[in-house]
Amino acid sequence: MEIRNIAIIAHVDHGKTTLTDALMRQTGMVLDDSSMDTDVLEQERGITIYSKNASLNYKDTKINIVDTPGHADFGSEVERVLRVVDSVVLVVDAQEGPMPQTRFVLKKSLDLGLKPIVVLNKIDKPAARPEAVEEMVYELFLDLGASDDQLDFPIIYANAKSGMATLDLNNQTGNLFPLLDIVLEKVSSASLPENQEEKLEFRLQPFNLAYDNFLGRLAVARIYEGMIKVGDEVYIKEENDEISKARITKLFTFVGTQRQEVEKAVSGDIVIIAGLPDVYIGQTICQNPDQEKLPSIEIDQPTITLNFLVNSSPFAGQEGDLVTNLQIKERLEKELEVNVGLKIDFSPNDHYKISGRGELHIAILIENMRREGYELQISQPEAIEKEVDGQRMEPFEELTIDAKEEYTGTIIERLGKRKGVMIEMKPVNDIIRMIFEIPTRGLLGYRGQFIVDTKGSGIFCNRFLEMRSYTGEIEKKETGSMISMIVGKALGYSLYNLQQRGSLYISPGTQVYEGMVIGDTSRGEDIAVNPIKGKQLTNVRAAGTDDAIQLVPPVELTVERGMEIMSGDEYLEITPKNVRLRKQFLTENERVIAKRKKKTS
Repeated sequence: MEIRNIAIIAHVDHGKTTLTDALMRQTGMVLDDSSMDTDVLEQERGITIYSKNASLNYKDTKINIVDTPGHADFGSEVERVLRVVDSVVLVVDAQEGPMPQTRFVLKKSLDLGLKPIVVLNKIDKPAARPEAVEEMVYELFLDLGASDDQLDFPIIYANAKSGMATLDLNNQTGNLFPLLDIVLEKVSSASLPENQEEKLEFRLQPFNLAYDNFLGRLAVARIYEGMIKVGDEVYIKEENDEISKARITKLFTFVGTQRQEVEKAVSGDIVIIAGLPDVYIGQTICQNPDQEKLPSIEIDQPTITLNFLVNSSPFAGQEGDLVTNLQIKERLEKELEVNVGLKIDFSPNDHYKISGRGELHIAILIENMRREGYELQISQPEAIEKEVDGQRMEPFEELTIDAKEEYTGTIIERLGKRKGVMIEMKPVNDIIRMIFEIPTRGLLGYRGQFIVDTKGSGIFCNRFLEMRSYTGEIEKKETGSMISMIVGKALGYSLYNLQQRGSLYISPGTQVYEGMVIGDTSRGEDIAVNPIKGKQLTNVRAAGTDDAIQLVPPVELTVERGMEIMSGDEYLEITPKNVRLRKQFLTENERVIAKRKKKTS
């Protein structure tokens, strides 16, 4: 059976997973409505976080499909996948057109010499404009330096939700088989003739990692040459030319969305291998130590960093079962087995320094940990700076914003304060599209403010550009913190008076402690307040004194929102049941002393 290897790539929410799910159902590889997004957080958020492998059989051909994440924080997953496939299916929303991540993944594909197949999805949208978007995609190919061969890309119009693809916009009925026919026609076969398999020494390369409690570390790899069998002795070649030996104990291939244990696999296939405890992405696994190494796979470097600490608040240990330093360390070491975009420094005694690709990347790890029963606290995220030739450098991002015209003034003003520079502004349908270049520092903590400024109607997308010269200090936070000065249960009467000063994070009945941040202040100054103060009762009744208290619903603190709004002198306390913001120094006296020390140092 011939093998074709493709990846489905796109901007977030343009329909990659929906398309893959529909292909699985129509080819009989799955018989229910199950989705490639099997992770609980993926299902809750409606995004792909981890790249997924699947396969389908069509016209006596096995097509391996890799469904990739669309969010910029998981861009390193996409890059690794592109190295091991023979073509990509670029999915573009027929209304939105190319977006930042579309440009990012397409550029990577073109640079690797891949010839994309373009799918204009969601043609059923009332505001869909496939002809205009088709022209925009062609212009994007030109901008990114596509070769003449790459510019000759096939275009398929699709409605992945209803499971339809067509080459003719006037005929919007049928199934997705026209897309599969194009794959068979345009994508070169990855497999070799059977009589050559036995003659060649095998060579394969891991592009992803997985973990199994019984089998340990697993490598997801593409076989480039030869045939591999269970029990084979293999040589693992490192970047620095070091060579180690291991033995294949288990071998799996993909059938539909499930993995299937096999005794052997041939060139062109994508497999999971067990038995290589120290395997890593980009290594060459081969039959003979004299075989040439495969080209290395680069892993994107992190752009932000923060500290993980043991929860030291007065409420520590009340809600979580896994609270000690050792338990947190073991969980982080396990995460490193599969999360290759993460870097962790275990050397400090009182905390662990975590570096990742963005706030969402780290927030997903924290959310998973709290659901597993962990308690911890984190410091404010910071952009990672470097020194190159004696010059201070920091990461820059391209930020694309779609918003109504009435909000553009506020957006431009806020981003200007954060050192954002507008490089393009143009109308798209009934909205304005603005493109900025901004330091990662300036972007940290802006997403929540953006939602407020656009009343939830704006679209916010960013992608990493490069390291550039440091741009100076940035004034980001325009609000201060409302800090509880006392321990107890918050009362509605007190909160009613406090809400006049800013936004609250708690509701009546919430237990608070001294040093806990219960809201923000609109004036930009930190103030200590008493949220448990009750109404003074007397025997005298007067008109208006018993009016119902009208409380504004509190701002719900999530892991991501907390990371955005916290200050440098605060910790975000995370437990299985609550997310709380607190000052690093809980008492007013400690905070005053810490401020004096900072000024004199």
